[in-house]
Amino acid sequence: MTDLAITGNVKSAVTDPHRRKDFLDPTEIKTFLEAAKSGRQGARDYLLFLMMYRHGLRCSEAVDLRIEDVSFDRATLWVRRLKGSNSGMHPIEGDQLRAIRRYLGLRKDNLPWLFLSERRGRLTRFAINYLVDRTASTTGFTNLHPHCLRHSCGYALADRGVDLRTIQEWLGHRSIEMTVRYTRISQRRFNGLWRA
Repeated sequence: MTDLAITGNVKSAVTDPHRRKDFLDPTEIKTFLEAAKSGRQGARDYLLFLMMYRHGLRCSEAVDLRIEDVSFDRATLWVRRLKGSNSGMHPIEGDQLRAIRRYLGLRKDNLPWLFLSERRGRLTRFAINYLVDRTASTTGFTNLHPHCLRHSCGYALADRGVDLRTIQEWLGHRSIEMTVRYTRISQRRFNGLWRA
């Protein structure tokens, strides 16, 4: 897991130069998401990666998403966690809702899955690996893996100062030990410790 993205390949202001890096910082995520838009299935790929990042989805969780899991009225997404993790309802931001509507507007099918392959079947984990690799190569990032997007979510939340219990619940971790890793690079957690 530690060799997903190597510090020498992906530069980051928040990375300890002595550690390998397994996430993208927010600036890198923005570059990655913009690159996803340029493919043949740009609307789908952008939405897929945006949702994997924002909701900390594993590959298998992303391919299992159904259209019915999205509530446009309440602006929520039902996240069905796997690997014994806790499922839950997540709010969806406006840019994400617009991206979902844009993608669904391009489809002419009645299939239940949110993400479809070009052959009109459910997208597979293998396909997501390929799409991440292809998008990463256009941005110059090497050794990226889909799980890197989940880690990027955890690190971004920790860097924003979100408390560990909230990050734990967001990512569906049953144990706080799984969540603690995301604070290792967050310098902001020390800000103001000695301020009166």
